[in-house]
Amino acid sequence: MAGRFTPHPTRTTVRGGHLPLPVTEDAPLDLGLTLGPLRRGPADPTFRATPDGSVWRASRTPDGPGTLRVGIAEGKVAAEAWGSGAGWLLDRLPALLGAEDDPSAFVPRHKLVLATHRRRPGLRLTRTGLVLESLIPSVLEQKVTTHEAYGSWRALVRKYGEPAPGPAPDGMYVMPDARAWTQIPSWEWHRANVDGKRSATIVRAARVAARLEEAAHMDGPAARKRLELVPGIGPWTSAETIQRSNGAPDEVTTGDLHLPGIVGWALAGDRTADDETMLELLAPYAGQRHRAARLILLSGRVPPRRAPRMTPGNIAPL
Repeated sequence: MAGRFTPHPTRTTVRGGHLPLPVTEDAPLDLGLTLGPLRRGPADPTFRATPDGSVWRASRTPDGPGTLRVGIAEGKVAAEAWGSGAGWLLDRLPALLGAEDDPSAFVPRHKLVLATHRRRPGLRLTRTGLVLESLIPSVLEQKVTTHEAYGSWRALVRKYGEPAPGPAPDGMYVMPDARAWTQIPSWEWHRANVDGKRSATIVRAARVAARLEEAAHMDGPAARKRLELVPGIGPWTSAETIQRSNGAPDEVTTGDLHLPGIVGWALAGDRTADDETMLELLAPYAGQRHRAARLILLSGRVPPRRAPRMTPGNIAPL
């Protein structure tokens, strides 16, 4: 559902109440496009889109667990939140909806990108301010298909998380806290189809969670450097995390199995493009390369397959 809201609304915190955001005609917002990257599969227990157009999120904030519902009705954005983290979630709602993003800084330089940009005026880059909640599912996506990773995320959150506070839709959970991630037994990782390398990376990250959460207040390169100090976290994982936690418009994902070929095909008709070629093609979008890549993916233009797909989803590196 799309609507319009001012990019810098008055700062307001309401616990468990209704938070209207002022509306203007020059700041479009599409909730699905903006918050969609936070959803880890169609059955993500921390994310739900309901038929009325609302988006529900269950998050573990610095103040504790919280549930957020945000929707658009009659051109107005409104939100409610519950739990000890309600105030934190509502206080940071504008950033979550892209208030700190600056779409005007983006200049389309290819016909395909321009066409998609015009069709998707409500795309804004979300900024959650929460590192671990994006880092852990990104680690789970390393070296496996997204289908497998989504299943692991669901199993672990449902078993070791807690039910989302408030009147959240059935089956919603808040992910485990950092300490709980470090105490998951080895056989439960195995039962969730998570190998020892990925589980060890998550445990190492959880043990230094406070230091990693500081990355949410850093610029993109510094934030990625902080995350990559943890063994097992490489450029692919750090980019996928910082794109969500920091709303970083220039942090393009490298090391992906499919993205270089998609970008290469869309911008140059080159389905064999590698990371180096992709970065060369995205160079005109310096400062906005992640947004350019998002728009290319949203265009739906992908290279034709030469052989049947062997596995569902991406197989991601570190």
